[in-house]
Amino acid sequence: MASTEPARSTAAAAVLAREIPLDDVLRFMRLIWAIDHELERVSKRMEARIGLTIPQRLTLLLIGQNPGILASELAEVLHLHRGTLSGILRRLEQAGYIERTVDARDARRAGLTLTRSGQGLNRRRAGTFEDAVRRMLESVRGGERAAAEHVLSRLGAELRAVGDATA
Repeated sequence: MASTEPARSTAAAAVLAREIPLDDVLRFMRLIWAIDHELERVSKRMEARIGLTIPQRLTLLLIGQNPGILASELAEVLHLHRGTLSGILRRLEQAGYIERTVDARDARRAGLTLTRSGQGLNRRRAGTFEDAVRRMLESVRGGERAAAEHVLSRLGAELRAVGDATA
């Protein structure tokens, strides 16, 4: 009896080689899905390598660039619910990367700053998501960058509107 293995391999290759037709919406959504998938993959790898997920790393970078930033300001910049950000900040604080400094004029306000350990971790760039973003941005022209920012901002607004309508 002849083996069907070569026939299966050929059939599988034919299916993989066939171009699946996608309309503009599906083609764009496929790109977004691919980026989301890669962000998740990189986030897990970063957590294993440097002990930080992408949201934690982004939070650390923003605090480093904006010493004294308030949690409410961070939540707004990161487009995160305050409760979600609270968990990120708690983990960073427990790890010894950030500290809260109470405002001398208003004890209800606490600014966030990096500890010495957080500053050291913030200097590490290799293998981080922002390193990939930096390399990509260096390779595109200003007009391409502006167009991408415009499209992504509009998509974010549309997605927020959908989320708000279903809430």
